Amino acid sequence: MLGRISVDPRICHGQACIKGTRISVYQILHMLANGDTIEELLKEYPSLKREDILACIEYAQN
Repeated sequence: MLGRISVDPRICHGQACIKGTRISVYQILHMLANGDTIEELLKEYPSLKREDILACIEYAQN
């Protein structure tokens, strides 16, 4: 799953992002911590897949 996360100093100041987007792992984790559900995030960001959000959670665990 971590193949879905990229870190590139030229994108979002080197913050970990969901590959192919400018959506940061931090942003997704922050929204989850504030009570948003995975389903709500998928509606908010239709380009994301459930696996992208799960990859953010896995990234935070490492």
